[in-house]
Amino acid sequence: MEYKLSYEKNEEEIRSKYQAFEEDTCLMNLLSSIFKVLGDPTRLKIIYLLSLSPLCVNDIVDLIGMSQSSISHQLSLLKKKKLIKSQKDGRRNIYSLDDDHVLSLFHEGYDHAKHRIDEKND
Repeated sequence: MEYKLSYEKNEEEIRSKYQAFEEDTCLMNLLSSIFKVLGDPTRLKIIYLLSLSPLCVNDIVDLIGMSQSSISHQLSLLKKKKLIKSQKDGRRNIYSLDDDHVLSLFHEGYDHAKHRIDEKND
C-alpha cells in the first residue's frame, strides 16, 4: 500500500514554498538566532519589562534584582539581535523594544504558554 500525501491538492505550492524557505539560509539563521536569544528567562523578563515601558539599566536591575553587569550583558545580546534599541538621555541609555514585531513575538509566545498552562489546569 502506497502512502498518499495529505497535501496532494497543493503539493507543488507547498514544495515550492518550503524549498524557498529552506534555501534562504540567511533568513533561517537569523530566525533561529532570534528564537535562541528569546529562549532565556532573564532576557524574557527584560523583554516583558520593556513591553511595559522604556527603561534604563538601573531600572531593570532594580526590578529584576540582578547585577548591573549581568543585565548589561543580556541587554547587549538583545541589542545585537536588534530585538531592543537604546537612546541616549543625557548620560543614560534608555532601552525599548526595537519594533512592534518583537512585541508580537513575545505576546504570541506568552499567550501560547499561558493557554497551555490554563488548559493543563482545567
